Amino acid sequence: MPILEITSRERSALRSAAHALRPVVLIGDKGLSDAVLKEIDANLTAHGLIKVRAGGEDRDTREEMLASICDALSCAPVHHLGKMLILYRPQPGMPSLLAPAAPPKRKPSEPYTPKKLAAEGKTLAKPARAPRKTATPTDESRRPGSTELNKAGKPIRPSTRKSGAAPAHGIPRRTGSALSLRAGARGGAARPARKTVKR
Repeated sequence: MPILEITSRERSALRSAAHALRPVVLIGDKGLSDAVLKEIDANLTAHGLIKVRAGGEDRDTREEMLASICDALSCAPVHHLGKMLILYRPQPGMPSLLAPAAPPKRKPSEPYTPKKLAAEGKTLAKPARAPRKTATPTDESRRPGSTELNKAGKPIRPSTRKSGAAPAHGIPRRTGSALSLRAGARGGAARPARKTVKR
């Protein structure tokens, strides 16, 4: 039987798929016998992608074993690393390991549905958006580029502070606070400087 040919991209995909597999057939010191070939054939039929551990010290001997297995069983050699051989043969009636993955069931614009709800056939509804505010004349006058100017002759910047509203914490703000004024420039008359007396 002819050896099954696969592309390098398919070989790479199969090698990554076989990474977690354990060897299912061990070839001992007696080499490749009919019983071993029969066991490899049964596992290829059952699984499609298998690992085989080959005994022996010589790499060339293992290469010859791999070629004879692929020729006898019409499978593809995926990889040979050390004493480990990876073989692939597509299974009849089963989905191929090389088939592209199924497209996602939902579009990126659709909301995520948890598995429990999806099993019941329900979906999450998208939250409705609040309607947009229409621009008022006062909003337009506060925008940059408006004709309203401050005392320095520059355009007024938009403010995030609510006019006439109390602070969020409910504590009234002192007008002469050190946070709001420079040190020594508090309202009212300036205090006389303290005199220090040496004793």
